[in-house]
Amino acid sequence: MGHRSRWVLIACGVASLCLFAGLLISNFVGGETKIERRIERLYALDDPRFMHELGVLLGPPFLPGTKVQALLNGDQIFPPMLAAIRAAQVSITFETYIYWSGDIGRTFAAALAERARQGVKVHVLLDWVGSAKMDDSLVDVMAQAGVQIRRFHPPHWSHLGRLNNRTHRKLLVIDGRVGFTGGVGVASPWTGHAQDPAHWRDTHFEIKGPVVAQMQSVFIDNWIKVTGDVLHGPDYFPALAPAGPAAAQMFSSSPSGGSESMKLMYLLAVTAASRSIDLSAAYFVPDALTQQALVAAMQRGVKLRIIVPGEHIDSETVRKASRATWGPLLAAGAVIAEYRPTMYHCKVMIVDGLLVSVGSTNFDNRSFRLNDEATLNVIDPAFATLQTATFEADLANAQQVTHAQWLARPVDERLQETLATLLDTQL
Repeated sequence: MGHRSRWVLIACGVASLCLFAGLLISNFVGGETKIERRIERLYALDDPRFMHELGVLLGPPFLPGTKVQALLNGDQIFPPMLAAIRAAQVSITFETYIYWSGDIGRTFAAALAERARQGVKVHVLLDWVGSAKMDDSLVDVMAQAGVQIRRFHPPHWSHLGRLNNRTHRKLLVIDGRVGFTGGVGVASPWTGHAQDPAHWRDTHFEIKGPVVAQMQSVFIDNWIKVTGDVLHGPDYFPALAPAGPAAAQMFSSSPSGGSESMKLMYLLAVTAASRSIDLSAAYFVPDALTQQALVAAMQRGVKLRIIVPGEHIDSETVRKASRATWGPLLAAGAVIAEYRPTMYHCKVMIVDGLLVSVGSTNFDNRSFRLNDEATLNVIDPAFATLQTATFEADLANAQQVTHAQWLARPVDERLQETLATLLDTQL
């Protein structure tokens, strides 16, 4: 080989290495400017301007006439979802992060396939990473029955820069009239009733009323990105009458547009809080700005209570990175408790006994900046009261960590936590 050929190969190798490094950096850094400024408190959460500005500033407007039913754990969650699928007449849209093989996966595949064979338009969007444990046979069952099934962001050389952008949304809409969202995935850990470490604690929600159209729009947004097909018409967007007393808004975010909006929504709610914030957080890794907002809330008299997973967790790195951030919160008076019986996968925030935010969003950088997420914001004192009761029942099964206990952590634990925080942009 001549000198010229060797230099060409070296140049190609360097170029390839630079390209790979650039793609890696783009995956780790993200595409939008991070929020760094403190958010000024202008009004309380019960001020009508809060609901108005949350709608016009960040997302769709709050719509009246919403009915929301909480479903606790798999034994309450899966039967209504499957019953709604089996009763579908014209359309089913389903987007989820986790879909694994197993009994519950086969049950969903069979139900979706049966409806497709009966002429129902069935669209299923699965995250490529989250559905990695799904057998091809399940995909084949649905596809052969006529289900339109696609995967979100499979790897391809032409767009490796988006590998870190996953759809974490959990959305099921039946006939454009009934919606489901929350934290549940289609996999065996979500079955049962959180009776042991093999069966997780989670909450999902059934929604009726005009806000279901917003849920449908969130699904269709990603369906268009993946397929180019625009789903519309009365099969997907029927006229919806009021169904309940709540006002609600389906809020979504994506790195391809408005990735910081989800974080800003949470910060606005924290800043507007006057009395209480109860947070059920499967993954709680707040950055410095979020910590500052929570501490500022406590300094003006807001009671902050947080439930996180304990020893039963699917990511020990997340747990360590989370614990590293607790010091300022505990010092300011926060109650932080680790759920003991099983993995705690709930994602619910209750503010001032009025606002309840539920959906797929975790309290971490991955949800705030990297994933496609969807959260339902509900304004209704009665619904908030019920969710507070559920929160307190979970709190009774959690072990509180005091500031003194946190300070007394062994040196090796502190070192592991510090190392875990080096990955906090990805957690």
